[in-house]
Amino acid sequence: QVQLVESGGGLVQAGGSLRLSCAASGRTFSSYAMVWFRQGPGKEREFVARISWSGGSTYYADSVKGRFTISRDNAKNTVYLQMNSLKPEDTAVYYCAATSRRSWNVKEMDYWGKGTLVTVSS
Repeated sequence: QVQLVESGGGLVQAGGSLRLSCAASGRTFSSYAMVWFRQGPGKEREFVARISWSGGSTYYADSVKGRFTISRDNAKNTVYLQMNSLKPEDTAVYYCAATSRRSWNVKEMDYWGKGTLVTVSS
């Protein structure tokens, strides 16, 4: 069992930066790939970024590539999402998820956090 708690969301102006954190409980954190998703107002939940269990492989949605960076610290059971050059269209609730599969499909996550709201003003 893995419990996930996101933090770091808030209100930021366009062009600004935020760093989201996702703290995990459980001793098996390092065996899961971690994924960030987001859900904007009136939109479906969408993939943002994924990091392998070791941190050696990362993947990004085209919409955030070059602006967002996913990382993890297995010693601290935490995954991060550094978000730079934020745009109003990045406004969403951001969720972290853990998966034992080689996937970033929203339907193939094993555990979910409750999300943290990011609002980007123009």
